[in-house]
Amino acid sequence: MSVPSPRTLCSELATALRAELAGELGAHRGRDHVGADGGRGEGGDVTFAIDERAESLMESFLAERAPEVAFYSEDRGMVRPTNRDPSWVLIVDPIDGTRPALAGFESACVSVAAAPLEGEPTMGDVAAGCIVEIKSGAQFTAERGAGLQPTPRLSRNARLERMFWSYGLRGRPARLTVEVLAELIDASSVGGATFDLGSATYDMTRVATGQLDAYVEPGPRMVADLPGVRAEFERVGDGAVLNNSPYDLAAAVLCLEEAGAVVTDGYGQPLAPRPLLGSGADFQISCVTAANRDLHGKICAAIDAGIERLAALSG
Repeated sequence: MSVPSPRTLCSELATALRAELAGELGAHRGRDHVGADGGRGEGGDVTFAIDERAESLMESFLAERAPEVAFYSEDRGMVRPTNRDPSWVLIVDPIDGTRPALAGFESACVSVAAAPLEGEPTMGDVAAGCIVEIKSGAQFTAERGAGLQPTPRLSRNARLERMFWSYGLRGRPARLTVEVLAELIDASSVGGATFDLGSATYDMTRVATGQLDAYVEPGPRMVADLPGVRAEFERVGDGAVLNNSPYDLAAAVLCLEEAGAVVTDGYGQPLAPRPLLGSGADFQISCVTAANRDLHGKICAAIDAGIERLAALSG
């Protein structure tokens, strides 16, 4: 059996997962909590029945189609093929946006990225990625240095008061997070718009389509910068810190970089050096994705001010 290229394998797996899951959108049977450790996956989040179905399909697909490839997924963690020395690893989030999927909404995606498995790969090593919207079937594919398909349509807006943007509150302490984002929320609440769509991958691909100007996720920076904040994240996360892990962002970061958007962490620093394989608080990544550099700079400045404001309020 011929070995597919990384880009082809990403697309084939994402398409197969979407075909398995499309009929399950909105089905209440998918809301059951399953698995060991009280229904918690490798990343600390709840494993729903629909998540387990997706993970099982992924395992069987790769065992048949690419048994020589390793994978890292949200619920399984790192899985290496038996008696083989893999040269590639797939970073898979079978459902990014599980809760929107369970509600039957469109903001749920399959995310698959591929990187050479040499030493300890980083976000900058991701060579190919594919994102498929589960409800619509719309697909985004990218290969490093080869651009994004379909052709991106980035917004030219650089004004905070006209900004259409998204953020996420799942598992985050709402009062603290909103304080950090308050300047952005207030500035854009009338002349622009804010959204919590439930999926980082969907949020970021909306920047590529021009529907949104930005996606902002400051959680890991809050945990790193402010003593005491981690305890609040753990309280809301039922003992776990729940922010974006590399498997949430790997394919989306490549797609948006290839689209020409600006993608950094919450400090405005590149994501390329960040470890690719891992989950939990030590691996989680803050993220600012903006359609252009002017808007990105203004967002980062607002986050800086928000962190300082929260620090002063919390003492």
